[in-house]
Amino acid sequence: MAMNAAKSSPLIATGTYRFCVAPMMELTDRHCRFFHRLLSRRARLYTEMLTARAVLHGERRRLLRFDAAEHPVALQLGGSDPAELAAAARIGADHGFDEINLNVGCPSERVQSGAFGACLMREPELVGDCVAAIKARVALPVTVKCRTGVDEQDPEAALGLLAGHVIAAGCAALIVHARQAWLKGLSPRENRDVPPLDYGLVHALKQRFPNVPVVLNGGLAALAEMRAELDRVDGVMVGRAAYQSPALLLDADPFFFDEAAPFAGAAAAAGAFIPYVEARLAEGVPLHAMTRHLLGLFNGFSGARGWRRHLAVEAVKPGADTKVLRAALRHVDRPCGIGAAA
Repeated sequence: MAMNAAKSSPLIATGTYRFCVAPMMELTDRHCRFFHRLLSRRARLYTEMLTARAVLHGERRRLLRFDAAEHPVALQLGGSDPAELAAAARIGADHGFDEINLNVGCPSERVQSGAFGACLMREPELVGDCVAAIKARVALPVTVKCRTGVDEQDPEAALGLLAGHVIAAGCAALIVHARQAWLKGLSPRENRDVPPLDYGLVHALKQRFPNVPVVLNGGLAALAEMRAELDRVDGVMVGRAAYQSPALLLDADPFFFDEAAPFAGAAAAAGAFIPYVEARLAEGVPLHAMTRHLLGLFNGFSGARGWRRHLAVEAVKPGADTKVLRAALRHVDRPCGIGAAA
């Protein structure tokens, strides 16, 4: 029943998951997402992971605040208690998010100590219960982001078992980081690079569940490579590459949706960010909290080093304002976006 529902869902027809920017801890905050939305009108954006308990008991205005321009934007939750996740998802829905995403892939020490994230790859039935509980509380799409397995698990069996349970529970899409997570012996940073990628497992998963959107995540950096993957999966999710060189996102709309880029180049996008920065400065947000997400904007172009240095040095000073950002732009000799051949 769940797979038939997914087949008739408008999510597939509209290409909802065709191009996504990954949730990244301590990176994809509301300032980062607003800037990424300037670069792409169509990319699906995700919050950094918030634990269900933080949403239930924390400062919700700070944790869940986002700008209306960020839509479509998904709230990513972490946790393992179905009732808590369902209650947090309800709060997220009430705050206006477009999707609830359950994290079953984060390998950090924080999630290991809390027995959620990638640890849940070992408990597919519980993950299914979590999805079902969330579905019962919200009308939004509920999706799952996972790894191919953890530690000594057989990845094909682990991924297939998890997928079966969450799809039966009503999961609207599966986002798979195509690496095994090693909770024993590897740091969270090493878990992003050391375990080998296995795109074939994700391709096989799509063949096994043809009526459910499957999104490939992990190691994707070049737009041409990402688009080629759309012959085998429904969408791609890019993380570090988009954050480290955000001008890559300027070509997302032309590449994946046959639509014009929002701006002719990175300098124009940075200029369009200034009114947002001014508004946040008036609220007491420090400049560097916003400009830190722009440091890699001109990577690969003349003047990029001066741009980064100026922002890194000047934006942290007391009273720093948009004059710093305007001055940093003067360091860039060739202020244009990364071409589609990237």
